[in-house]
Amino acid sequence: MSSLEFNSSIHGYTATQLRVNIATIRDALRVIADRAKAGQGYTLFTANLDHLAKLRTDRRFNEAYHRADFVTADGWPIVWGLKQDGHELQRTTGADLLEPVCRQAAEQGAPVYFVGPGAESQVIALETLARRLPDLIVAGKEAPRFAHRLDDGAVQAMARRINESGARICIVSLGAPKQELLADMLRAYCPGVGFLCFGAALDFVSGHVVRAPGWLRQIGLEWGWRLASAPRRMAGRYALCAFLLLPLALPTLFRSAPRFRSFRSTARQPSST
Repeated sequence: MSSLEFNSSIHGYTATQLRVNIATIRDALRVIADRAKAGQGYTLFTANLDHLAKLRTDRRFNEAYHRADFVTADGWPIVWGLKQDGHELQRTTGADLLEPVCRQAAEQGAPVYFVGPGAESQVIALETLARRLPDLIVAGKEAPRFAHRLDDGAVQAMARRINESGARICIVSLGAPKQELLADMLRAYCPGVGFLCFGAALDFVSGHVVRAPGWLRQIGLEWGWRLASAPRRMAGRYALCAFLLLPLALPTLFRSAPRFRSFRSTARQPSST
């Protein structure tokens, strides 16, 4: 696959690479199944344009991304950019992965732990998943309210609960950058658990947030639906994304544009033992 490279320096900080090393939903399901079977932990992030904007200004977020085992291309601009570099891949979002991952976990007998979103949305979403997937083993659930900076003591306590639950997969749905920072911290304490950062996926299942119709997603306008649905919350985010979108579309005119280059995946693979 490929990596996105930023050459610009913002606030005296130069962002490192964003590596995308999962090409399709099928690839994602395969590595998740393999890791669950082997009892080996990992983090999986779904990169979009909002994440690229945050990578340029948030050092901790950037470091978490650098340590991520697996990264998919969520946003259409990232998919488009990688395709211009000659790579074939499929947009792979947390929302699209959630139910297939849970179905696969149910078939494997792999217990799943859920962290987030809000308590009400989580209850409804898990009831819905239980009806659709009666064999799904829910190892545990919690809907934490963290302060702006994650407390290491609280994270360690959560890690103990996850480990004691017997979970093999933990779905984290708290939004960026909090979910990625939390998953990265938990990864260090839970060597046998895979942490999947799925954003609003559970909110879509519960109906707490209505996802864009399929035809809008197909033509790359899901962002417009989300902006219209929550203009106050999303306007600032998409304004920052717009500063990346034009350089991404016209890289020859912008020195600060993301640059693409090929690389071999450094994601840790399950051992054969």
